[in-house]
Amino acid sequence: MAASESARRSIPSPYSHPWLAEAIFAFDKWLQRRQGVIEYSTHPQCLFRLQIGRSGQQLLLHDNTVLRPGQRIARLHFWNEHVPPLPERGTTIRWARQMQSGIAISLRELARYVASEPDLGDVGVVCGDVPCGTQSQAEQIAHIMAYYGFETIFEEEPLPLGERLHRFGENILISLVVLARNSAALRADTLWRVRVPIYLSRRRLAQRFGGAEQGAAISEVV
Repeated sequence: MAASESARRSIPSPYSHPWLAEAIFAFDKWLQRRQGVIEYSTHPQCLFRLQIGRSGQQLLLHDNTVLRPGQRIARLHFWNEHVPPLPERGTTIRWARQMQSGIAISLRELARYVASEPDLGDVGVVCGDVPCGTQSQAEQIAHIMAYYGFETIFEEEPLPLGERLHRFGENILISLVVLARNSAALRADTLWRVRVPIYLSRRRLAQRFGGAEQGAAISEVV
């Protein structure tokens, strides 16, 4: 027993501040339960969790999928523990490849999950808000996510004060996660990150990541 405990203590932690990481991830799990965010996959490389919410606006996507106010929508949230830590010197080719692989795996798992849940039959759109620091970075993210079929639709009207405060709180949490996982990667602009709103129709999700059978089935009902 003593030898086992000694071995565990000798294993270095993957986090810069293990105690902070434990506290932040515990708080993150509490937020998940409160907001109804679920882990739709057990795959260790899945980067997203899922929340079923309601749309607050009307949108028309490129494949003619219409999103109406009040319609149920699938919102993606980053699975912080599964996101590859950003290297100290910034993004690298290896890190980018890990993210690309993780996104593809996550979307395949999502296509499989929504197809297996009859209760999600009315959910026609998947969306997410990708945090980034600058407008040029926002354009890069929009280009990257377009590779996976996502459309970027930026908000034209100023956000209400409550939403701005909510996002500032999210930025604080993001900063703490970065600090806990890899403090050297923390940047001064983390607290002022903006969001890149991305949308993917369920039809396109099924066609690109669910296989031919799922794609045909969705085309019949959407």
